[in-house]
Amino acid sequence: MPLTAIALNCSLKKSSGEASSTDAMIAVLKEHLAEQDVELAETIRIADYNVPPGVTSNEGEGEGDDWPAIREKILSHDILVFGGPIWMGQIGSVAKRVLERMDAFTSETDGQGRMPSFGKVAIAAIVGNEDGAHWSSAQLFQSLNDTGWTIPAGAACYWVGEAMGSTDFKEFAETPDAVTETAQMCAINAAHLAKLLAGDTYPGTKA
Repeated sequence: MPLTAIALNCSLKKSSGEASSTDAMIAVLKEHLAEQDVELAETIRIADYNVPPGVTSNEGEGEGDDWPAIREKILSHDILVFGGPIWMGQIGSVAKRVLERMDAFTSETDGQGRMPSFGKVAIAAIVGNEDGAHWSSAQLFQSLNDTGWTIPAGAACYWVGEAMGSTDFKEFAETPDAVTETAQMCAINAAHLAKLLAGDTYPGTKA
């Protein structure tokens, strides 16, 4: 079966027709995933949905919860592209909320101790001005690993602007060469690992 990917855009802003640097970085990875015969089927802008705080897979009391449907979509694909902007030198609050909701995976194991995300690959698409890409990816990868995702080599594709600058990634007419090279390797490694896991996933503990 062909591999598929899904992306989360964890911008702090809802969709408004305004260009998004996170979407622009996701688009770079989409292009290079396609070169590996991996279709990025959908990008979900988390801020467009009601995803209340919590650490369960359904916090639906009161105003309702869109996370269960998003969770189902995420787990139906082989690769997760986790996109998020840097704010105050770290990954933004919307991304942290998604990671907190994924914490439920740790108690949703099957009979062999495997979380629902076992056998699935996650990579990062990070954008922002000044510093923070390494710290953001460290936050993401530790949390994603804790919740059962597999992280390939070279799994972070990022761009940060000049200190005190005002240029956003979405403003580039052409993708910088360093970002292109990083995205290509990220896509190759993610597709390779996802193919291996699709054919032979983790055995888990024996019942």
